[in-house]
Amino acid sequence: MREKIMINNGWLFSHEFDKAMTGNDYDEANMEKVRLPHNNKELAFSYINEEDYQEICGYRYHLFGEKAWEGKAVTITFLGAAHEAVLYVNGEEILTHSTGYTAFSAEISDKLKLGEDNIIALSVDSREALNTPPFGKVIDYMTYGGIYREAFIEVHEKVYLSDVYVMPVDVKKESSRLKVRLEMAGATPDELKDYEYRIRLNKLEAGEGAEAQRAEMPEAEVPETETPETEAPETETPETEAQSTDTKEKTEKTSILGNISGTVTEKIINCKRVNLWSPESPNLYRVTIEIYKDDELIDSRAVRTGFRTAVFRKDGFYLNGRKYKIRGIDRHQCYPYVGYAMPKSMQVMDADIIKNELSLNAVRTSHYPQSHDFLDRCDEIGILVFTEFPGWQHIGDEAWKEQAVENVREMVTQYRNHTSIILWGVRINESPDDDEFYERTNQVAHELDPYRATGGVRNFAKSNLLEDVYTYNDFSHTGKNPGCDPKKKITSDMDKAYLISEYNGHMYPTKVYDCEEHRLEHALRHARVINAAAREKDISGSFGWCMFDYNTHKDFGSGDRICHHGIMDMFRNPKLAAAVYESQGDPDKRVTLTVSSSMDIGEHPAGNLGSVYAFTNADSVKVYKNDEFIKEYTASDTEFKDLPHGAILIDDFIGEQLVEKEGFPKKQADMIKGLLLDFARYGMNDLPVKTKLNAAKLMTAYKMTYDDGVNLFGKYVGNWGGFVTTYRFDAIYKGEVAASVTKTPANKVMLKAKVDHTELCDKDTYDVAAIRISAVDENDNLCTYFQEPVIIKAEGPVEIIGPSIISLKGGMGGTYVKTLEGQKGEAKVSLISGGIPIETVQFDVI
Repeated sequence: MREKIMINNGWLFSHEFDKAMTGNDYDEANMEKVRLPHNNKELAFSYINEEDYQEICGYRYHLFGEKAWEGKAVTITFLGAAHEAVLYVNGEEILTHSTGYTAFSAEISDKLKLGEDNIIALSVDSREALNTPPFGKVIDYMTYGGIYREAFIEVHEKVYLSDVYVMPVDVKKESSRLKVRLEMAGATPDELKDYEYRIRLNKLEAGEGAEAQRAEMPEAEVPETETPETEAPETETPETEAQSTDTKEKTEKTSILGNISGTVTEKIINCKRVNLWSPESPNLYRVTIEIYKDDELIDSRAVRTGFRTAVFRKDGFYLNGRKYKIRGIDRHQCYPYVGYAMPKSMQVMDADIIKNELSLNAVRTSHYPQSHDFLDRCDEIGILVFTEFPGWQHIGDEAWKEQAVENVREMVTQYRNHTSIILWGVRINESPDDDEFYERTNQVAHELDPYRATGGVRNFAKSNLLEDVYTYNDFSHTGKNPGCDPKKKITSDMDKAYLISEYNGHMYPTKVYDCEEHRLEHALRHARVINAAAREKDISGSFGWCMFDYNTHKDFGSGDRICHHGIMDMFRNPKLAAAVYESQGDPDKRVTLTVSSSMDIGEHPAGNLGSVYAFTNADSVKVYKNDEFIKEYTASDTEFKDLPHGAILIDDFIGEQLVEKEGFPKKQADMIKGLLLDFARYGMNDLPVKTKLNAAKLMTAYKMTYDDGVNLFGKYVGNWGGFVTTYRFDAIYKGEVAASVTKTPANKVMLKAKVDHTELCDKDTYDVAAIRISAVDENDNLCTYFQEPVIIKAEGPVEIIGPSIISLKGGMGGTYVKTLEGQKGEAKVSLISGGIPIETVQFDVI
C-alpha cells in the first residue's frame, strides 16, 4: 500500500550552495533551520531590490531510511522550487528540474541506505538570467526563489500506479460517461497482465475539503434543464472511446473490476443520475482506483472529479449546455514579505475571497500554474479556472522553447484532474506570433487532454489563431470610450470563441490612498468594462487585471516596486473597485452596499462633492439626510444596464425639502434643486449650459439673487459652517432593510481586524492566518487617510511574518501569524496604535 510522508519540517538552508552540503560529512553550523514552504529571502513591503532574491541557494534534509522500506519504491516530490533545482541524494546528483511553477519527482529507492541517515539536498537557482521561461527579457512581476511549495515522499510497491487521469465525457441529462486512464510503472506490459483494477465512484458530501472525510451519498436525478440533449458537444466524446479493452469486467455495487491491459489502461464507465458540477452547485465525486494482484491490494489512489461540460463556441461559452458568461479576475500567487511561499490556508483564503467577497465565477492563474491547494479549493467551491504555462512577452531560443513545451506537458499532466479548469493557456502571455512554436504547444495540450479547449493570451488584434479560443488583453477603455472592443474588431477567426483575458490594470493604477475621485473612477472603469462585455453576446467573458497589487521589477510600478493594478491591496483589503464585483453576488445569500463617497466636501476640489455611487445588489436604496427621507433609487436607475446589479448614481440630496421647508412652488423648487446639485457636482465654472439657463431664469422670472442661491446651497448641500450632517443609505431587499451605511464626520477611530481563521494547525508544516487591518470610524466607515503606525505584538506559540511595526496605507494594512514547530496552545495578537483602543485577536494552535 502507498504511504505518503510529508517532509516540510527540519530543512537546513544556506544562501550559498556548496556541493559539499550534498554529502554526509558537512558542517551544518552555519545553516539556518527552515520549514517548507520557504522563500529564500524575507523581503520588504515596497522598494524591493529584485536582485536580493536572485542566488543559487542550498537546502539539506536528513531522511532516515526505514528498514520497512526494503523491497519498496520510494518517490520524492517537490511541488515547487524556483526556478532551477538540482536534486541530490547522498551526494549523488539525481535530476535537474527547470522552471519553478510545476512539480518534479524522482524515485530514489536505490539511492537510499536503509536503517541509516540519508542526505537529501537541493541547489535552487533563482537567478533571472536562466535560459528558461519566464526569463529572457523584462517581467512585470517578481519571481522570487526557494522551495516555495511543500514536499513529500511516497513509499509504495515496486509496481505502482504512476498516473491517473479521470475525465467525465459525454455528459448528458440522464447519463454520463467517465473516462479513467491508468498508467502503471515498475513492470513490463506482459507482467502487468496479471494485475487487476477496481474503480469506485462515490459522491462527496457538500462542503467537504480535499482532506476531509468522505462518505458515499445517494445519487440524485439530474435536472432536465441542466444539460439538454441538444447542447451536448458532439465532438467531445468519439464513439470509439466507448469500447472497453478489458478482457473481463463486472460491476459490484459501486465498483468496476477489470484487467490491467498494459502500461496504459483506459476504461469508459457509464454513470447514471449524477449531479453536475458548476460554480452554483460544485458537486464532486471521489474516484478510487485500486490495483490488485492475486487478490492482494498493491496500490490505491483517489482522484476527485466533477461531471460537467465546458465548451467554447463562436457565440460564447457553454457550461453544462447552457450559455454562461465568465466573470473573472487575474491572480498572481504572491504575498507581502514571503513572495510565493505560503501554505494551504492562504491558498484557500484567496479562492474564498474570489468566490465569497468578490462574487466572481472564474480566475486566471496569471502567468503560470499555481498551487494545487488553490485549485483544489476552486474545485470545491465552484470557480472556473483558466491556467497557463509560464512566460511573459518573451520567446527565447530553441532550448528555451523546448523547455516551454515541456512546461505545457507538465502543466497538463499535473493539473488535468481539476474539474475547475476549463481552458489551457498554451501561448506565452502577450508574445508575438510564432506558428511553429505554438503549433507544438497546442498539439501537446490536446494530446494530453483532448477534452479541454486551448487559448493564448495576446495584446494585439488579428493574430494568427492556432488555439480554440482567441484570448485577448483588451486595454482599450480609457474612461470616455466604450468599455471593450467588439469581437469582430480583434479576432482573426469569427468562427472561434473569443475571451477577454485582461482589462484595466496599468491603464489606471490606483493606490488605496489616492483621492476619492481617482478611486471612484477606478471602480467605474471596471464597471464599464464588465458591463460592455456582458452586452457583447459573442464574448465568452472577461478577466480583470487584477485581484490585488503585487511587487514588481524596477521597469514597472510606481517607483516603489509595486504595481498598484489590483482591486485589492497586497493584503487583500478591498479598494472601491472591489465593490463593483462584490455587488454582483446573489442577494439571497448576502445583500451588499458600498457608498463611494465619505461625503466630506473638503476632500474634493473647490468643495464640489462630485458624483456619489451606491454599489449594491439590493432592490433599491433609500437615502436619508439627518433622518429625513430624501429619495429612493431602484435597481433600474443604474446606467450599467447589462450587469445583474449595476451601480446607482445618487444625485439628489435635497429631495422635496425646498417645497416642504422653504415653501417654493414645485416647478421653481425643481429648478433650484437642479442648480444646487449640479453646482455640487460640477462646480461653478463647469456647469452644463442648461443649468446656467435655469439659473438665469430663476434670477429673472423668480427674482432670486445670487446670495439666495449661496444660502440655499450652504443649507441643503454644502453645509459650510453648519450643523453636522448625517447621511444614511438603506439597501432594501424584498421590502426589508438588508444593509445600511451611515456617513457623518468621524469622531473617533478604531482598529478593526478581519481574520481568515483562528484555529491554527501545526502538523505537516506551519499554518498561517491572515489578519487584515483597517481603521474605521464609529459607523464602521474606512478612515482612508489614517496612516498611522500600528504595533503588532504576538504572544504564545506564534510569530509574526514581516515587521512588528507597520504603517497603514489608505487606512488599511495587514500581517500574517505563523505557527511555531511543535508548539501548541492559546495565542494572542494585539494591534496597538497611539491612544486608539487595542484590538486583539485570539488563536488556538492545535
